[in-house]
Amino acid sequence: MNEFARTGGASLVTACVLLALWALATGPGGVEPFVLPPPLAVLGSLRQGWIDGLLLPHIAYTGRAALIGLGIGASIGIVVGGIVSMVRPLEYFMVPLVSGLQSVPKIAVAPLIIAYFGFGIESKIFTVALLTFFPLFVATVAGLRSVDANIVDMYRAFSASRLHILIHARLPAAGNYIFGALQIAVVLALIGAVISEFIASTKGLGFVIKTQAGELDISVMFAAIISLALIGALAGALVRFVQKRVLFWIDPAR
Repeated sequence: MNEFARTGGASLVTACVLLALWALATGPGGVEPFVLPPPLAVLGSLRQGWIDGLLLPHIAYTGRAALIGLGIGASIGIVVGGIVSMVRPLEYFMVPLVSGLQSVPKIAVAPLIIAYFGFGIESKIFTVALLTFFPLFVATVAGLRSVDANIVDMYRAFSASRLHILIHARLPAAGNYIFGALQIAVVLALIGAVISEFIASTKGLGFVIKTQAGELDISVMFAAIISLALIGALAGALVRFVQKRVLFWIDPAR
Protein backbone atom coordinates (compact mmCIF):
# COMPACT_ATOMS: atom_id res chain seq x y z
CA MET A 1 0.00 0.00 0.00
CA ASN A 2 1.56 3.32 -1.05
CA GLU A 3 1.64 6.47 1.02
CA PHE A 4 -1.24 8.17 -0.79
CA ALA A 5 -3.54 5.18 -0.17
CA ARG A 6 -2.58 5.12 3.50
CA THR A 7 -3.10 8.86 3.84
CA GLY A 8 -6.46 8.68 2.04
CA GLY A 9 -7.65 5.80 4.22
CA ALA A 10 -6.60 7.53 7.42
CA SER A 11 -8.29 10.76 6.30
CA LEU A 12 -11.50 8.88 5.52
CA VAL A 13 -11.53 7.24 8.96
CA THR A 14 -10.90 10.60 10.63
CA ALA A 15 -13.71 12.23 8.62
CA CYS A 16 -16.15 9.47 9.59
CA VAL A 17 -15.29 9.81 13.29
CA LEU A 18 -15.68 13.59 13.19
CA LEU A 19 -18.97 13.25 11.29
CA ALA A 20 -20.32 10.83 13.92
CA LEU A 21 -19.32 13.15 16.77
CA TRP A 22 -20.84 16.09 14.89
CA ALA A 23 -24.15 14.22 14.45
CA LEU A 24 -24.22 13.33 18.15
CA ALA A 25 -23.48 16.91 19.19
CA THR A 26 -26.32 18.31 17.06
CA GLY A 27 -28.86 15.59 17.88
CA PRO A 28 -31.87 15.97 20.19
CA GLY A 29 -30.95 18.01 23.24
CA GLY A 30 -27.63 18.99 21.67
CA VAL A 31 -26.22 22.20 20.21
CA GLU A 32 -28.73 24.58 18.66
CA PRO A 33 -28.77 24.66 14.81
CA PHE A 34 -28.00 28.40 14.69
CA VAL A 35 -24.77 27.66 16.56
CA LEU A 36 -23.75 24.40 14.88
CA PRO A 37 -25.96 23.12 12.04
CA PRO A 38 -26.52 19.35 11.77
CA PRO A 39 -24.52 17.42 9.16
CA LEU A 40 -27.57 16.86 6.95
CA ALA A 41 -28.17 20.62 6.68
CA VAL A 42 -24.56 21.20 5.66
CA LEU A 43 -24.72 18.30 3.19
CA GLY A 44 -27.79 19.92 1.68
CA SER A 45 -25.90 23.19 1.27
CA LEU A 46 -22.97 21.29 -0.25
CA ARG A 47 -25.32 19.60 -2.71
CA GLN A 48 -26.75 22.96 -3.72
CA GLY A 49 -23.26 24.42 -3.96
CA TRP A 50 -21.53 21.63 -5.87
CA ILE A 51 -24.25 19.76 -7.77
CA ASP A 52 -26.70 22.60 -8.38
CA GLY A 53 -23.71 24.86 -9.02
CA LEU A 54 -24.39 27.72 -6.59
CA LEU A 55 -20.86 27.66 -5.18
CA LEU A 56 -18.98 26.67 -8.34
CA PRO A 57 -18.44 30.24 -9.68
CA HIS A 58 -17.15 31.32 -6.28
CA ILE A 59 -14.86 28.27 -6.00
CA ALA A 60 -13.49 29.01 -9.48
CA TYR A 61 -12.92 32.68 -8.60
CA THR A 62 -11.07 31.93 -5.36
CA GLY A 63 -9.11 29.10 -6.97
CA ARG A 64 -8.05 31.26 -9.91
CA ALA A 65 -6.87 34.10 -7.67
CA ALA A 66 -4.97 31.69 -5.40
CA LEU A 67 -3.38 29.76 -8.28
CA ILE A 68 -2.25 32.77 -10.31
CA GLY A 69 -1.01 34.61 -7.22
CA LEU A 70 0.84 31.51 -6.02
CA GLY A 71 2.47 31.09 -9.42
CA ILE A 72 3.64 34.69 -9.52
CA GLY A 73 4.77 34.87 -5.88
CA ALA A 74 6.54 31.50 -5.95
CA SER A 75 8.31 32.23 -9.24
CA ILE A 76 9.58 35.62 -8.10
CA GLY A 77 10.59 34.19 -4.72
CA ILE A 78 12.62 31.39 -6.31
CA VAL A 79 14.29 33.69 -8.84
CA VAL A 80 15.16 36.42 -6.32
CA GLY A 81 16.29 33.80 -3.79
CA GLY A 82 18.54 32.24 -6.42
CA ILE A 83 20.09 35.60 -7.27
CA VAL A 84 20.68 36.45 -3.61
CA SER A 85 22.25 33.05 -2.90
CA MET A 86 24.65 33.46 -5.83
CA VAL A 87 25.55 37.11 -5.16
CA ARG A 88 26.35 37.21 -1.44
CA PRO A 89 26.53 41.04 -1.03
CA LEU A 90 22.88 41.29 -2.08
CA GLU A 91 21.89 39.43 1.08
CA TYR A 92 22.75 42.44 3.24
CA PHE A 93 20.31 44.59 1.27
CA MET A 94 17.55 42.15 0.36
CA VAL A 95 17.00 40.07 3.51
CA PRO A 96 16.25 43.01 5.88
CA LEU A 97 14.00 44.59 3.25
CA VAL A 98 12.05 41.38 2.58
CA SER A 99 11.80 40.56 6.30
CA GLY A 100 10.53 44.05 7.06
CA LEU A 101 7.89 43.91 4.34
CA GLN A 102 6.79 40.45 5.46
CA SER A 103 6.37 41.60 9.07
CA VAL A 104 3.78 44.20 8.05
CA PRO A 105 0.26 42.73 8.50
CA LYS A 106 -1.30 42.43 5.06
CA ILE A 107 -4.61 43.65 6.43
CA ALA A 108 -2.86 46.98 7.13
CA VAL A 109 -1.91 47.47 3.49
CA ALA A 110 -5.19 46.10 2.08
CA PRO A 111 -6.65 49.60 1.50
CA LEU A 112 -3.54 50.53 -0.52
CA ILE A 113 -3.76 47.32 -2.54
CA ILE A 114 -7.41 48.02 -3.34
CA ALA A 115 -6.58 51.64 -4.23
CA TYR A 116 -3.84 50.52 -6.64
CA PHE A 117 -5.43 47.38 -8.13
CA GLY A 118 -9.15 47.97 -7.69
CA PHE A 119 -11.92 45.66 -6.48
CA GLY A 120 -11.38 43.00 -9.14
CA ILE A 121 -9.35 39.81 -9.10
CA GLU A 122 -6.09 41.74 -9.59
CA SER A 123 -6.02 42.88 -5.96
CA LYS A 124 -6.55 39.28 -4.78
CA ILE A 125 -3.75 38.01 -7.01
CA PHE A 126 -1.37 40.69 -5.73
CA THR A 127 -2.18 39.88 -2.09
CA VAL A 128 -1.60 36.16 -2.68
CA ALA A 129 1.68 36.84 -4.50
CA LEU A 130 2.80 39.06 -1.63
CA LEU A 131 2.07 36.34 0.93
CA THR A 132 3.63 33.47 -1.00
CA PHE A 133 6.82 35.26 -2.04
CA PHE A 134 8.50 35.18 1.38
CA PRO A 135 8.50 31.42 2.16
CA LEU A 136 9.80 30.57 -1.32
CA PHE A 137 12.48 33.26 -1.09
CA VAL A 138 13.75 32.07 2.28
CA ALA A 139 13.59 28.38 1.32
CA THR A 140 15.45 28.97 -1.94
CA VAL A 141 18.26 30.88 -0.27
CA ALA A 142 18.62 28.26 2.48
CA GLY A 143 18.31 25.35 0.06
CA LEU A 144 20.82 26.57 -2.50
CA ARG A 145 23.35 27.12 0.26
CA SER A 146 22.77 23.71 1.81
CA VAL A 147 24.69 21.89 -0.93
CA ASP A 148 27.78 19.97 0.19
CA ALA A 149 30.83 22.20 -0.30
CA ASN A 150 32.86 19.20 -1.44
CA ILE A 151 30.49 18.66 -4.35
CA VAL A 152 30.79 22.31 -5.40
CA ASP A 153 34.59 22.09 -5.16
CA MET A 154 34.56 19.00 -7.37
CA TYR A 155 32.52 20.79 -10.03
CA ARG A 156 34.88 23.76 -9.88
CA ALA A 157 37.88 21.45 -10.21
CA PHE A 158 36.44 20.37 -13.57
CA SER A 159 35.97 24.04 -14.59
CA ALA A 160 32.17 23.94 -14.35
CA SER A 161 30.45 27.30 -14.76
CA ARG A 162 28.36 28.87 -11.99
CA LEU A 163 25.23 28.19 -14.00
CA HIS A 164 26.19 24.52 -14.41
CA ILE A 165 26.81 24.21 -10.66
CA LEU A 166 23.48 25.92 -9.94
CA ILE A 167 21.49 23.55 -12.17
CA HIS A 168 23.27 20.28 -11.38
CA ALA A 169 24.34 20.70 -7.75
CA ARG A 170 22.57 23.52 -5.93
CA LEU A 171 19.03 23.11 -7.28
CA PRO A 172 18.83 19.36 -6.51
CA ALA A 173 20.02 20.11 -2.97
CA ALA A 174 17.38 22.85 -2.62
CA GLY A 175 14.51 20.71 -3.93
CA ASN A 176 13.19 19.57 -0.56
CA TYR A 177 13.41 23.12 0.82
CA ILE A 178 11.46 24.56 -2.12
CA PHE A 179 8.73 21.93 -2.06
CA GLY A 180 8.41 22.29 1.72
CA ALA A 181 7.91 26.02 1.24
CA LEU A 182 5.34 25.32 -1.48
CA GLN A 183 3.30 23.32 1.06
CA ILE A 184 3.18 26.44 3.24
CA ALA A 185 2.59 28.74 0.28
CA VAL A 186 -0.48 26.77 -0.84
CA VAL A 187 -2.12 27.44 2.53
CA LEU A 188 -1.08 31.10 2.47
CA ALA A 189 -2.47 31.47 -1.06
CA LEU A 190 -5.95 30.40 0.04
CA ILE A 191 -5.73 32.57 3.16
CA GLY A 192 -4.68 35.59 1.11
CA ALA A 193 -7.45 35.09 -1.45
CA VAL A 194 -10.16 34.69 1.19
CA ILE A 195 -8.97 37.66 3.27
CA SER A 196 -9.00 39.84 0.14
CA GLU A 197 -12.54 38.70 -0.62
CA PHE A 198 -13.60 39.54 2.93
CA ILE A 199 -12.38 43.10 2.45
CA ALA A 200 -13.65 43.94 -1.01
CA SER A 201 -15.21 41.52 -3.46
CA THR A 202 -18.44 40.47 -5.09
CA LYS A 203 -17.30 36.90 -5.80
CA GLY A 204 -15.37 34.11 -4.14
CA LEU A 205 -15.75 31.83 -1.14
CA GLY A 206 -14.65 34.61 1.21
CA PHE A 207 -17.46 36.79 -0.13
CA VAL A 208 -19.93 33.92 0.40
CA ILE A 209 -18.83 33.44 4.01
CA LYS A 210 -19.04 37.18 4.74
CA THR A 211 -22.48 37.66 3.20
CA GLN A 212 -23.97 34.51 4.75
CA ALA A 213 -22.61 35.54 8.16
CA GLY A 214 -24.76 38.65 7.87
CA GLU A 215 -27.79 36.51 7.07
CA LEU A 216 -26.91 33.92 9.76
CA ASP A 217 -27.04 31.08 7.22
CA ILE A 218 -24.55 28.90 9.09
CA SER A 219 -24.95 25.83 6.89
CA VAL A 220 -23.87 27.70 3.74
CA MET A 221 -20.91 29.15 5.64
CA PHE A 222 -19.91 25.62 6.64
CA ALA A 223 -20.27 24.48 3.02
CA ALA A 224 -17.93 27.26 1.86
CA ILE A 225 -15.42 26.48 4.63
CA ILE A 226 -15.49 22.76 3.79
CA SER A 227 -14.91 23.64 0.13
CA LEU A 228 -11.86 25.67 1.11
CA ALA A 229 -10.55 22.81 3.25
CA LEU A 230 -10.95 20.34 0.39
CA ILE A 231 -9.20 22.66 -2.07
CA GLY A 232 -6.30 23.08 0.36
CA ALA A 233 -6.05 19.34 1.02
CA LEU A 234 -6.09 18.48 -2.70
CA ALA A 235 -3.54 21.17 -3.52
CA GLY A 236 -1.24 19.96 -0.74
CA ALA A 237 -1.56 16.37 -1.96
CA LEU A 238 -0.73 17.49 -5.50
CA VAL A 239 2.42 19.28 -4.30
CA ARG A 240 3.53 16.14 -2.44
CA PHE A 241 2.80 14.00 -5.51
CA VAL A 242 4.89 16.26 -7.74
CA GLN A 243 7.65 16.37 -5.13
CA LYS A 244 7.94 12.58 -5.12
CA ARG A 245 8.12 12.50 -8.91
CA VAL A 246 10.62 15.34 -9.26
CA LEU A 247 12.83 14.42 -6.28
CA PHE A 248 12.61 10.70 -6.93
CA TRP A 249 16.09 10.01 -5.56
CA ILE A 250 15.05 11.11 -2.07
CA ASP A 251 12.23 8.52 -1.79
CA PRO A 252 13.64 5.63 0.34
CA ALA A 253 11.31 3.14 -1.38
CA ARG A 254 13.00 3.84 -4.71
